[in-house]
Amino acid sequence: MILQKYANLLVNYCVEIQKGDKLYIRSTTLAEPLVREVYRAAIRAGAYQVEIDLDFREKNRIYYEEAGEDQLSQVSPLYKMAMETFDAYIYIRAPFNLMEDNNIDSTKASLRRKAIDPISKTYFARTGTRELRRNLCQYPTQAAAQNAGMSLEEYENFIFNACNLFKENPIEEWLAVRKKQQKIVDLLNRREKVHYKGDGIDISFSTKGRKWINSDGQTNMPSGEVYTSPVEDSVNGVIRFSFPAVYMGHEVEDATLWVKDGYIEKWDAKRGKDFLNHIFKIEGTRRFGEAAIGTNYNIQQITKNILFDEKIGGSIHMAIGQSYQQCGGKNESSIHWDMISNMRNGGAIFADDEMIYENGEFLF
Repeated sequence: MILQKYANLLVNYCVEIQKGDKLYIRSTTLAEPLVREVYRAAIRAGAYQVEIDLDFREKNRIYYEEAGEDQLSQVSPLYKMAMETFDAYIYIRAPFNLMEDNNIDSTKASLRRKAIDPISKTYFARTGTRELRRNLCQYPTQAAAQNAGMSLEEYENFIFNACNLFKENPIEEWLAVRKKQQKIVDLLNRREKVHYKGDGIDISFSTKGRKWINSDGQTNMPSGEVYTSPVEDSVNGVIRFSFPAVYMGHEVEDATLWVKDGYIEKWDAKRGKDFLNHIFKIEGTRRFGEAAIGTNYNIQQITKNILFDEKIGGSIHMAIGQSYQQCGGKNESSIHWDMISNMRNGGAIFADDEMIYENGEFLF
C-alpha cells in the first residue's frame, strides 16, 4: 500500500504524467517493487511509452575497469534520446554499495564526463524549463540505511515520513508545502542581497536579476527548500559547512571555504581535503552555482544522502559548480556539489540588511 501511495505521488504530482507522455525510469534492480508500481501508475495515467533502465550490482565499477578510451566516449542512445525528447524522467536511487565508485580511475572518469557533457547541458536546459519533468527520489536499501546509521526498517520509515507518505493524502500535504514556501520566495525575490551568518559563517551574495525557486517536491521527493543561483562574482566571505559533505562516495568533514568576488581562493577540511584539492581542479567548481535554505522539519538528522540532508529544516546549503538556469545562473561545470551547515545554533539570514531568519526558523 505504501509503495502504491509513493508511486501515485511520483507519477501524478511530481512529474504530472498526462495521456501520451513518454516516461524514462532509471534505478537499480533493488528498487523493482517501486518501479513496478510506478510503471502501473504511469500506464493508468495514460503514458504512451515507459522505458525502464535498471542497473545491477557493480555495473558502474565493471564499466570503468574494463572500458577503453573509445568506449568511454560513447553514450547510451536510449539515455540520449530520453534526455532530448521524453516528457518525464524519474530517477529512483537504490544503491547496492555506496563505496562502489570510490576507486574509479580519475582519468577515465574525466573522459566519461567529457563524453556526456553535451547531454548534461541538454538535461539542465530542459529540466530548467520543465520541458523535461524530472524527479529524483529514494528507495530504501540496506546500503543506504547502513550509511545513515539506521536499520532498514528505521530507514524505510524515515524516507516515507520525509515524503509525507504516512499522511492520508500526500499530494495535499505537498500542495500545502508549496503554499507556505511561496511566501518565502516572494519575499526573497523582492530583495537583492542575502547574508548568511553563523558559526564559522559570514558570507554574502547578490541575487539581483536572479530568481528564488520554491522546491515543493516536484523536482525532488522529498523536498522542502528554497534556492537560487547567486550572481557569480558577488559572493564574498567565509563559510564553514558543519555537516559532512559527501560526493561520489567521498566524505569531507568540516569543510571551510574562503571566497572573494565569487572565486573560492582557499579551502580547508578536518578530513577529506585531498578530495577537495581534486574537485577544485575541475572547471567551474571554484564558483557557486546555488544558495539555498532547507525547510523540511520532518528531516532532522544527517543521513549522508544529499537528497535528504540538504532539506533539513533549520539548515542552509551552498553548491559549488553548475548553476541553475531557471534561476538565471550562468556558471557551468560538470560538478554540482551541495554542502550543508546547521543554522539552529545561532544562525541568521539577512535580506537587504533585514533579519528574516534566526536559529533555523523564518521570522514571518
